[in-house]
Order: sequence, then C-alpha cells, then structure tokens
Amino acid sequence: MILNNSFIFLKKKIRSFYLNSNIYNKKITPTIISPLEYQPSTNLLDSLIKYDKRKINIKNYSLNNIWDNKDLKEKDHNNLNSFFWLFSLDLKSSKKDTQGVIQQWMGKYYKYNSKSWELDILSKRIIAWISNTKLTYEDGTSQYQKSFNGVIKKQINYLVDEIDRSEWVDNKLIGCSAIILAGLSYQDKDNYLNKGLDLLKKFVKFSLDNDGFPKSRNIRQLNFYLKYFILIREWLKESQSEIPDYINENIYYLGQAYAFTWKNNKVDLLFNGNHEAKNNDFDHYLKKLGYNFKSVNNEIGGYAILNNKKHSLIMDVGASPDKKFSSNYQAGALSFEIISNGKKLICNSGYYQDYNHQLNDLSKSSAIHSSLIIDDTSSCKFNKTKNKSSKITQNLKILKKNIIFEKNYWKINATHDGYLKQYGIIHERNIEFYPEQFKFVGHDKIISKNGIKNLKFEIRFHLEPNTKVMKTQDNRSVLIDLSGDGWKFNSNNNPINIDNGLYFGKKNSISDNQNILISGMTNGENQTIKWEITKL
Repeated sequence: MILNNSFIFLKKKIRSFYLNSNIYNKKITPTIISPLEYQPSTNLLDSLIKYDKRKINIKNYSLNNIWDNKDLKEKDHNNLNSFFWLFSLDLKSSKKDTQGVIQQWMGKYYKYNSKSWELDILSKRIIAWISNTKLTYEDGTSQYQKSFNGVIKKQINYLVDEIDRSEWVDNKLIGCSAIILAGLSYQDKDNYLNKGLDLLKKFVKFSLDNDGFPKSRNIRQLNFYLKYFILIREWLKESQSEIPDYINENIYYLGQAYAFTWKNNKVDLLFNGNHEAKNNDFDHYLKKLGYNFKSVNNEIGGYAILNNKKHSLIMDVGASPDKKFSSNYQAGALSFEIISNGKKLICNSGYYQDYNHQLNDLSKSSAIHSSLIIDDTSSCKFNKTKNKSSKITQNLKILKKNIIFEKNYWKINATHDGYLKQYGIIHERNIEFYPEQFKFVGHDKIISKNGIKNLKFEIRFHLEPNTKVMKTQDNRSVLIDLSGDGWKFNSNNNPINIDNGLYFGKKNSISDNQNILISGMTNGENQTIKWEITKL
C-alpha cells in the first residue's frame, strides 16, 4: 500500500513537472490561429446563469492588478477565473475595460497554471469568453483578437489532453461543451467539434443508464445534464450544424425524467443529493425554446412516483449506485415523501453539499430520511476518499418491488438488504393510499434471518421546518398542521414520540425541524409496524 501510494505521488509529480515545462507549453500552443466565426447568443446560457436583477457596469470596479490579489478565498478565485461574472455585466459596459481585464489574465496565465487551469474553471472560462463576444471580442485590436483566439485554442488543446483524467463526471460534461463550442466557433478547423462530440458520446455511455437516467441516481445531476445537453443542441442549431441523433435521444430521456421528478409536482424531491432548487426559471427557459417534456411513468431511475392533482407519493425503490457514482448518494433506501396540495406532508431532511463540512456525512445517514434505521446504523456504509467526498463501501440491493396505481388505490411495496450482512435483517416497506378517504397506510416489516434480539430500531417521519405537530394524550397519535390542513398520524400498537432534528433542504444551510418517531427493539422474529396518516 505504501509503495503504491509512493508510486502515485511520484507519477503526479512527474506529470506536474511536464505540464509546467516549456515542452508542454509548445505542444499546446497553436501554430495556426484562425478567427472567431460563430458567436453564440448569450441568452442560450440563461438556464445555467443566476442573474442579478441589477446589471453591473464594469467601470464601477477596480481593475488594476485584479489578478495579483493573493488574499482571495478559493471560491472567489474560482469564480473570478471562470469569468462567468461576464454574464452579469451590462452590455453598456466598456468593451475596452472588459478586454483589458482579459488581456491582463492572458499576460499572467498564458502558460499552464494548476489553479487557474482546473478543468471546470477553464471550461467555463472558454464558454464565457465566446458567449460574451460583444464585450470580450468585438472592436478589439487585431493583435488582441489574435491573442484571444490563440489562448482559447491553447486552453482547448490542454482540455482535450486532460479531460479523460478528471474524476468528476460533471466537469467532463462542461469540458465537452467547451470543446464543442470552440469547434463551432472556429468552424472546426482544428477538428474540435468531432473530438467534443466523440467525448460527449463516451460521457453518455459512462454516466447514463439504459433509460437515460444518471447512474448516480442524483436528481440535481439529472437537471444539470439536461441543461448542458440542451445548450449544446441549441449551439448546434443556431450555428446551422447537424445535430447528432444521440443528443436528441438523450434530451428526450433526460427531459422525460425531469418531467417525472419535477414538472408533475413543482416541488423538489429530497433524495440522493438533491436540495431545493425551484426550477421555475428553467421551465420558462424550456418554454421559450419550445421544449415540452412529459412523463406518464410510475418509475424512473429507481424512484416510484404516484400522483393525482392533489397528492403525490414518492419512494426510493432503487439500489445504491456503483461506488464511482456515489459521491452524493444518501442512505435513504425505501425512504418516502408525501405531497399534499403542493406542500410536503412527510419529507426527507435534505443534503448538505459541501464535502469539507462534517454535516455532509451526517446528511448522508439513514436517520435524516423517512425510513427505518437499525441499531443507529445507516443502510449503506461510506468512507472518505482522497478528494474528501464520501463514497459507498457497502452497497444495498432491492430484492423485490411492486407498484400499483389505480384511480382509487395506490401501492408501493419494496424490500432492501442493506442490513442483511451485518444484522441478518431485511426491511420491507408497503405504503398504500386510498384517495377517496385521503388515507395513507404503511407497514414496515423487519424480517429477521438469524434471530438477533434486542437491536434498537427507529422509523422516522421527517417534517418540513414550518410544519406544526402536537401529540395526543394517549401517545398513539400526532396531529399535523400543514398550512391549515389537518392530518392525523397514528400507530395503535407502538408508542409515538416527536423528536427534534436538522433540515438541510436549502443548499449548504441548516435549520431545525421535527420528526415523528416510532421506536422499539427487535425480538429475533419477524415484526410488522403499522402506521396511518389520515386527513382530518
């Protein structure tokens, strides 16, 4: 192990020395610099850019020595070097000032730099520069434009060399997009377009399952992929280039999944790395470009979703992803959410996205989900990796599932083996809904395979922070006030408590919430815990 780590370290050192050498600089420096021809419409990036309502004039900022500030935090450094702030500039801003900032950058970072040339930063920078040519390119001197085109091609040459080395799948997609855009903008004189499209095809095969859903099972990643695939398609369309069939096909499947997870509910589902995003702006973007996705499926990507006009029942009925796709996976097997009139009646508690924060690991635990927990242990095991994200070390499988969706009767039934190896226990969950009675009936079955007794079990039902609850005097029921709608939770044969918890629904933020808790001890035999949620 020590020898292997030493070899990896030495290999990285040699690679770093090579990338910083004059030999490599000469290799990626273009010998022929062709002019920029296709200049994409800036509004095609609207799905990816969070605009401030107030546009910024670049003259309001100090531009002297902007790249010499050594006190910048890592996040600020990355944002500055990605140049995505160009999208927030007022078009009345000075072209001279904008191009001056870029000229300064080219003077400082014309050669490879490990921080400023990170894959995602570099890719975003190319997209930003080419997408804002009214400020970054137009009316520039011939020497400036030559330098501009040369440094873009130089960065693309590096990107083509390095993209396969990236461990981050999302960065590969951004990189493919930048290469494709360069190919279109320079009329593919350097064969960038074909290289980018070939890399994109490899990305599809590596990252998406047979139904076109991300292998990570991450809903946030699903939306991210859809946005970039549509962006690439719109670039191809606007530049009057041929659109490959596989791009149209994957947009169809990703769009169908987007409609399945968002459009039918208009509420963010808190499973496997997702948080509240509110996709209304993206919906407007899709409508403006003529995209109208629909889904009549009951299951996609390991999620079962049943809904009518007023209620939705959502359950995670999928196996855990492969380790290499598990950076944002959460141990929420068979967890569920209920939506009533656009409000979460039962929810999961979200995801803390920052890998460097201890709350990231906490938010991955089964206890943060509306599911069964055995012996204070999650249904999957995670270990920290070298990039500090936690990945799965012990997977779980779904052993069986059954979904019924009729007008007056819904049912989702599934079992998982996440506790089988350590405790000899299989968890089976069965949730039924009777729409005419506004009544959910659940059965959580602890199936014991080796008769282990006296293990603590908990079943948690998480609530959004603003939901009000009150326990009845007999301790068998909990009254839930959901924005004026009354619901009753009860479990006749089991004591019920209300516990305090943490909610991570908003990105990298934390708030207090509550959860309804049923707890007990295993008896070495099969046990079934029944519960009901009924509208008052």
